[in-house]
Parts: sequence; structure tokens; C-alpha cells
Amino acid sequence: MVMNSKRKMVGVMLAALLAVPAFAQTLPKGVTKVTSVEGITEYNLENGLKVLMFPDPSKATITVNVTYLVGSRHEGYGETGMAHLLEHLVFKGSPKHPNIPQELTEHGARPNGTTWYDRTNYFETFSASEENLKWALDLESDRMVNSFIAKKDLDSEFSVVRNEFESGENSPFDVLMERVISGAYLWHNYGKSTIGNRSDIERVPIENLQAFYKKYYQPDNAVVTVAGKVDEAKTIAMVNEYFGKIPKPTRVLPKSYTSEPIQDGERFVELKRTGDVQFLMALYHIMPGSHADYPAMEVLTELLTTEPNGRLYKNLVESKKASSQFGYSFQLYDPGFVLFGAEILKEKSLDEAKQALVATLDSAAILKPSAEDVERAKTTILKNWDLEFRNSERVGLSISESIATGDWRLAFIFRDNIRKVTPEDVFKVGQHYFKPSNRTLGTFMPDAKPVRAEIPEAPNVQELVKNYKGEAVVAEGEAFDPSPANVETRTARTEKANTIETAFLPKTTRGNVVAARITLRYGDEKSLMNKAAISDLTGSMLDKGTKTKTRQQIKDEFDKLKARVSFFGANNQAGANIETTKENLPAVLKLVAEVLKTPAFDENEFEKLKQEELAGIESQRSEPQMIAFNQYRRITNPYPKSDIRYVGTFDEDVESIKSTTIDQIKAFHKDFYGANNASATIVGDFDKAAAEKIINAEFGNWKSAKPFTRIASPYQVVKAENKALETPDKANAMFVAGMGMPLQDTDPDYPALIMGNYMLGGGFLNSRLATRIRQKDGLSYGVGSQFSASSLDKSGTFMSYAIYAPENAQKLEAAFKEEIEKALKDGFTAEELKAAKSGYLQSRQVARSQDASLANTLTNNLYLNRTMQWDADFEKKIAELTPEQIKSAFNKHIDYNKLVIIKAGDFEKSKKGAPATGAPAQLGGSEKK
Repeated sequence: MVMNSKRKMVGVMLAALLAVPAFAQTLPKGVTKVTSVEGITEYNLENGLKVLMFPDPSKATITVNVTYLVGSRHEGYGETGMAHLLEHLVFKGSPKHPNIPQELTEHGARPNGTTWYDRTNYFETFSASEENLKWALDLESDRMVNSFIAKKDLDSEFSVVRNEFESGENSPFDVLMERVISGAYLWHNYGKSTIGNRSDIERVPIENLQAFYKKYYQPDNAVVTVAGKVDEAKTIAMVNEYFGKIPKPTRVLPKSYTSEPIQDGERFVELKRTGDVQFLMALYHIMPGSHADYPAMEVLTELLTTEPNGRLYKNLVESKKASSQFGYSFQLYDPGFVLFGAEILKEKSLDEAKQALVATLDSAAILKPSAEDVERAKTTILKNWDLEFRNSERVGLSISESIATGDWRLAFIFRDNIRKVTPEDVFKVGQHYFKPSNRTLGTFMPDAKPVRAEIPEAPNVQELVKNYKGEAVVAEGEAFDPSPANVETRTARTEKANTIETAFLPKTTRGNVVAARITLRYGDEKSLMNKAAISDLTGSMLDKGTKTKTRQQIKDEFDKLKARVSFFGANNQAGANIETTKENLPAVLKLVAEVLKTPAFDENEFEKLKQEELAGIESQRSEPQMIAFNQYRRITNPYPKSDIRYVGTFDEDVESIKSTTIDQIKAFHKDFYGANNASATIVGDFDKAAAEKIINAEFGNWKSAKPFTRIASPYQVVKAENKALETPDKANAMFVAGMGMPLQDTDPDYPALIMGNYMLGGGFLNSRLATRIRQKDGLSYGVGSQFSASSLDKSGTFMSYAIYAPENAQKLEAAFKEEIEKALKDGFTAEELKAAKSGYLQSRQVARSQDASLANTLTNNLYLNRTMQWDADFEKKIAELTPEQIKSAFNKHIDYNKLVIIKAGDFEKSKKGAPATGAPAQLGGSEKK
């Protein structure tokens, strides 16, 4: 999957955790130790393969990541999208592993593959065991050189990739970004979208794809990273056993030599197509990601875009010329780019926003930032870096970005250099790169005396990293057993009526990291009538300032405390999710309490929030996915308009937001917020007594004025429906189908329906629906199904979805119906069920290994008055299921003729035989397969 252009590239935010003491035994023959930095050790094999070992005994998981130094930068004429298309085909199997999706599901793995400009990577995270590790190494070594890359697989998969390609064309944001980037580059491949050109995707000869694979998928062009609960000595021997037998290739890889000429004048791109909001973007060419100036560029990007104190935010959003703004600097192997932009409501002036955007960016070349602003930006960047490197799973995956830039150690050098950045450094890069002649924005402007920016070449990375030692490693965590029994034994609960309940699970973690969740519950069905928008907006206003701290001061404090905190509030719940370190948890809990208890509810911040919310709604109006899901939810949730559970139309949501006042927000918080029906869960490295004291002091006597009574969600009979909605000028269509049923998660049929759905549409690419609709028929890039049931009401839901080309609507619906009817008629085989059980149960084990996920589970258990014994009993029922039980449950509860089916797409245009839209749309990004 290609890198998602909307999201901030976090590949630079890498690091390592604690080094495991070097093992004394002799290395296997052919293996050479190269260097160690902060817990990561590099080894070389005789065939050229680089291996990074990152032991972390505190995780009950292992992540294996293979990074190939090939991406869209390496594609030749007619080969655009080839690296990405190849990524898809490598999941199609090899001689020893003919059904990779099936194996990934059986091992409960969290897998994916991503393609970007300079690299492609494949990874899987799985429950830590020697058997699983051997399987993963065998899989990756076999598909490195033995993948089928067969014509039959290309014939079915190219349409899936085209479907992925077309999904980006639905977004004016993605299309404009692709146009701006391509307009900025004349020759270098960074100007070409990673997803590729439609004709190249559709027409690529299989022989060309096979040659590309054999050329780049070799041990001397790859880096294998193994992170997690591993024995380093045994693991490096295993890696050598599986990968060392692959011969070193005799071919010599060519070096890319195309350099982008210096831009000699401002460029302009204009896009016109269907949409609901306006966008602005501005791109500047910048240095390579390994250049000494890059950290200063990252700091400049942060201080321009940070909310609420960034220059772009103040001049665009705070002035209400735009509803949102953004900026990303791309750290690449060759000279890359930095991109800024803004979203503007249709009724607002695009010219005024453009003038503000350009003036703000031009100011970066003439105004030196304050020392306070630079330190603030550095603190934010270093906080994110620090939290990233304390998690071995994240490092195991995201280290690919530094590898692609030139060497994995660049991640640490980036951190070191961020610390050194001064206001003078930031001013220097702004002055050098932020020139109109180096910008792609809107119109071409002739200039008799152009001022041009010299873009430096990449330095000698090997000299840059030579003898680099890094800093001292962080503390090591314990080897934690995530079984339900152990979790239950280690958890201490306090459950008392009319006060905050707690569940604490102390354990040592790598880097002393701790995860926590505070949840407040309030109101009842009657008291919350006509207050849905008020409740939502109250939750969104929580972190916009308190009675003693501004919004910026809250952000600064959390950054200094190395805390990631997200506040939430909607319907009848509010609270916060927390990630920080042991030493900072007390201060973080106190600040979270202040935010929850004493928000400022500033009028100006409230108006900005409303503009952001309105822009979000407007951007969804013409999107098939949002239209289909909104219509589906409205039909399957038939509550009156006054009910808190009511699903509004886009127009109704707009009106609700516009009519809400700040006084209503203040009154809602005063009436409903309190901790007498609340819970606090903490998992990780913390002082239990100190945390308990703070929780009781901050929340123990905070009572809500209005009582809380759970709002039931009983099953409601809904009439079957099959509706098609027109969404003009959209390349992709959306299919949603589902039904409700009177079922609770304590009912005997619940485990059978969970496993049946897992096999039908829940597994990774090898579920019945994915195998048929994606793998075999090539109709959809994203297809699957979901099943859930309430823990407190007789209310269950089965739902399925697929994205597809509008012209394939009938084929997709027919295939979906056939697979449902086949499951009802024939059920599932014993072999399917055995593999599904293994994968599903291991995936639950992996989920309990994540502290934030475990904190959420403990929160739910507090509310439901359950212990982890419920999980143990449920998993025992799963293990004992038979195919007959699953078939019986499906036939009892699933009925195709009772489904509500909603389709949204440009069906009228597809009937005329014309493509729904014409141009490549997607920059590319880290999307799930």
C-alpha cells in the first residue's frame, strides 16, 4: 500500500530502546557484527544482507520487518507504480508458502506492506514464540527470491490496484497534492505518484514485473529488522539459517543519477472537479533528509503549523480565512520537498486565504523566530521521537524510513541535531529555501532577475555515521505474560458506588512507559434529549484552555512531560487517553484532571472549533463512503430526532453546530460532567499508591449535578432495503450491507458468530469475501465484514462493506450474495476453522500485549462488572467450536433477504461506458492492505 499523503510522515521519529547485553558465544559462520547504537545491533551476512537486531523482553510480541531499497524513485519509463504493484503480488505466494494470507491469519499476525519513494517494506507482528519466529523468517526469506509473480495473479490484482488508485481520485485534496508535486518536478521521480499511472498499472507486461522483482528483491538490497521478545544469539543464527543460504547476486545495481534542476520561477497548478471545500497548497524544494539543514527545516515546519501558536494557524484559521491548515516536510534520499496548505469553506474567499498563506510563508524568509518558539517546536518533535523509540514494535517498522534515507543510524543523528537547532539555523533555512522562485503554488510569474535556491546534494552518509555511538540506552522492562489469568492476577480493582472506580496493573516496561484511561459517564435518555451536538462540542472544547492555562500552555506542558494525551467527549461519555512515563504520570494526571474539571470554554476557540467541524462536514458531502455509511446508519438506527442516538443528515448536523452556543456548552459541562460514574485504568510502569492517591484527590469528590443511567440500545426490527445513491464524478463507489439481530455477547451463539464472521470477512486477505471479491475477481481493494453484540442488551449487528468501481456494481453484489449463501448452505470446513481459531486467539493475545489496548479492556470490565475470567471463558468457547455450531448459528441469525444494502457511486456515468474520472489522483501512503 502506498504512503498516505494526508498523514504526517513519522519515519524520522525513530529510536531504539535498551540494548540487550551482547551475547558471548561465537557468531555463526558468515555473520559479521558491524555496530550497536542504543539497543540496536547491525550484522552483515556474506550475501550482503543487513540485519538489525532489537531485543525487547518486555513485549510479548515479535516484529519482523524487511526493507527493500526500491521504491517509485527506481522506476523507469513505463514502469510507474511497478514497485507498488509488485508489493501486492509478493502477497500472492511462493513455493513453500502458496497461501500467504492464510498463514498470516493462522498465526494471528498483524501484517502489511507499504511502498514509498525510496523503499518497500513488508512486516508482521505476532505473538512471541520460537515457532512463530521461524515461520516468519522462512516466509520472508522464501518470498524474497521465490515469489510466484505469476500472470494469473497480475490479471486479478491489477484491477485491485487500479481500484486503490481510483479511490484517491475521489478526494480533491489528494488530487491537488498529486498535481502540485508533479508540477514542482520536471525530471526526478519524486514528481510521480507512488501509486503510478493508470496505463502503466493496466498494461505492464508480466516479464517486466518479473525482471524488476529479480533485480531488486535480493539480499544485498535488503535490511531485515527483528524486534521484540527474542534471544539475540538464537535469532541471528535463525536469520542466517533462512536468509544466509540465498546466493549473493552477480548483477550490480545501477545508481540513480537524475537530479532535479533548480526551479527558476514560481509555478501554479489549478484543479477543477467536484468537491465541497476549497484547498490551497504550496510546495518548496528542500535538502535531502540526511543533510545537516534538515532538522532546522523540520523545526520551521512545526513552528509554522503548530496549533494554536503557529504562524499559519494564527494568520489563516484564527483569522477565519481558512478552517484548517497543515504542513509536512518530507525526509527523502535525494533532495525532497516541504508542503503547506489550507482548507477553505466554499463561501470564503480563496484569494484572501491565498494572500495570507503566501505572506506567512514569505515571512519565514525575513523574520527570525523567537528562541521560545524554536524551543517549543523542538520539545514537540523530541517528545514524539522519544515516545516512538520506547516502543520496539514501532521502531521495528518505522526504522525503514531512515534506512531508505541512507542508514538506520540517521534516526539518532536526526534527534541529536534537533537538539542543536537554534533560531539562527531556522532563519537560515527559511531564507534559503522559502523563495517565490522555489515555490509551486498557483500562477507562473516571469521574473527578469530570478532569485534561485541551490539545493545541496546528499552528504556521504557512511562518513556521517562512521563511529557514531549514540546515547545511553533506556531502562529494560519485564517479560510480561498477557494471558487472561496473569492479567487478572496482576490487576488491582477498587469498585465503589457513586465514585470513580479504578483498575491498576503495574509492571515494568521499556523506557518506564505507562498507559492510562479516564472515562466519565453522564446523563440519561431524557436529560440528554436534543443535546447530541452540545455533548460532542463540549468534548472537543476540553483541551482548548482551562481557567488557569491557555491552550498553548496546556500543549507545552504535555510536551515537557513527554505525554500523549487525547481528550474525548460525545453522547454520554467523556474522558482522556494517556501515554507517558513513570516519573511524569503524577503531573500528567493532575493536568488531565484540570482540563476535565475546569475548561475555559473561550468564545474565540469555540468559533474556530465550529468552523473546523463545519469544514469537516462539507468535505464529506459528495464522498461515496461517507454518504453510504450515513444513509446506512440512519436506516438501521431509527431513533427520533431528539434522541442522543439519532443519526442526522449532513444538513441537520450543520444546523446543529451553527445553532449551538458557548453558554450551552458551559451549562452542559456544569450539569453533566463529574466522576461519580467514572473509571480510571492504568497499565504499565507506575507507583500504584501515588497514582491512587492522585486519582482519589482529583476525582473522588467531583460529582455531576444530573444522575447517570445507562441508555439501552435494544434490537429494533428494520425493514430490508436495497438503495443506490448517485455521487457524480467519483471514481470509486461504496457498498454497505448489514442487519441487526436480538443477540447479546453472553448468548450461546455469540462465539460461533464471531468465528463465522472472522472466516467470512474478518481475516487478512484470506477471508471468504476477500478471497472471492478481491483475490479472485479483483473487484475491490477493500472488502470485509464485521460482527458485534452488546454486553448489556439483546442487540447484535452484522455488517459488510466494499469499495469498487461503479461499473462493477452488479458483479460485486452478485459475488457478495453468492458468498453469503454459500456460507449458509455449506458452512465452513474443519481446516478453515482450525486455522481461524489459531489466528483469532493469537490476535487477542497480541492485543493484550499493548498497554493502551489492555487499559481499554480493563475500563470496559469495570463498567460491565467483569473480570478477565470472562475473556478466558470466551476463548475456551472459541477453542471448542465445531463447524456444525457455526453453520447452525449463521442460519439462525443471518438472512440475506433481511439486509439493508446501500450503494453510493457515479452509476449514471458508468452506464454510459465512461470512466468516473480521468486523472491519476493519489500521492501514495501507508494504507493497510
